Amino acid sequence: MIGAIILVLGLLLGSFLNVCITRLPQKKSLWWPRSYCDSCHKTLSPIDLIPVLSFLIQKGHCRYCKTHIPVLYPIIEVLTASLLFFLYLQFDFSLEFLVHVYLVCVLIVLSFIDLKHYILPDVITLPSIVVGLIISIFTPHLAFRVSLLGLIFGGGILYAMGWVYHTLTKREGMGGGDIKLMAMLGAFLGVQAVFFILFVSCFLGSVWGGVCVLFKKSTRLTPIPFGPFIALATLVYIFFGIALISWYQNIFIN
Repeated sequence: MIGAIILVLGLLLGSFLNVCITRLPQKKSLWWPRSYCDSCHKTLSPIDLIPVLSFLIQKGHCRYCKTHIPVLYPIIEVLTASLLFFLYLQFDFSLEFLVHVYLVCVLIVLSFIDLKHYILPDVITLPSIVVGLIISIFTPHLAFRVSLLGLIFGGGILYAMGWVYHTLTKREGMGGGDIKLMAMLGAFLGVQAVFFILFVSCFLGSVWGGVCVLFKKSTRLTPIPFGPFIALATLVYIFFGIALISWYQNIFIN
């Protein structure tokens, strides 16, 4: 029963995340005006805003002007609900579960904004750094000292990587938003997570970049939004990180 409730709440939360993804890059209010069609600007009624179901009933089109509704909207709703359900399975209904719900929601918003606009808004990352530090004071799973070190190492290592790349190539290799995102993750997850996330995200980004070059979708100089790879690596850490780190230590260290 709790799992079913979390799925429903996840769909509703995903609907709100769609609003954040759409409006934050435009610096619009998240609360006013009410949701409306981007094409005909008709204010949507509650029946138009039922997550996933409204999209299916209306066959992916606005009920008023018949304009196509991006399929990304229900995808984000289903993605949010699924991740919240898996977080519940991982942490049960606990304070740690709620902390990770906040973190995952932030990562979803940042990832899709970065994919479309190549930015990671400070209005999300900077307050979330503070939230991560405050949470570490009141939660038993992460000490404040570990959170602070994670913040310093997370932002510092990525800044150093960007500085070295710029020094060698005279091109910007790491945006300030990526640095703040890693600082935020360090504050939430600690130092151990920082090194894991950096390694996995760099690996995933390199593989994706190589595939794009191979199929001539881009060149080596084409910018790639790094935020989604950081977010994906973070999800890997949240769900499998401890097991993967233990496996690595058993094989290569012990």
